[in-house]
Amino acid sequence: MAITVFIRYQLDPFKRDAFEAYARCWRTIIPKCGGDLIGYWLPHEGTNNIAYALISFDSLAAYEAYRARLKVDPEGAANFRSAVEGRFILAEERTFLTPVA
Repeated sequence: MAITVFIRYQLDPFKRDAFEAYARCWRTIIPKCGGDLIGYWLPHEGTNNIAYALISFDSLAAYEAYRARLKVDPEGAANFRSAVEGRFILAEERTFLTPVA
């Protein structure tokens, strides 16, 4: 069963550019580690501190394998570190979705 991870980020709105750079880095890292990156979305108008990402996987087991690869990937680790050091992500929520057949 395919799943899509819906990630909701609460951002520091004054560090939007840092989050955008962070999201751009994932465009190559996520596929390399086994995820199907649908995309990242930044606030455009209205609420200025919420961003989203969607990543799909063939199964929950494929997601777990991806997470394991991501943790040991040097580029992935560096990108995670940039978020911690830059403090531009204030909160992150993950929801696991399945498509309606």
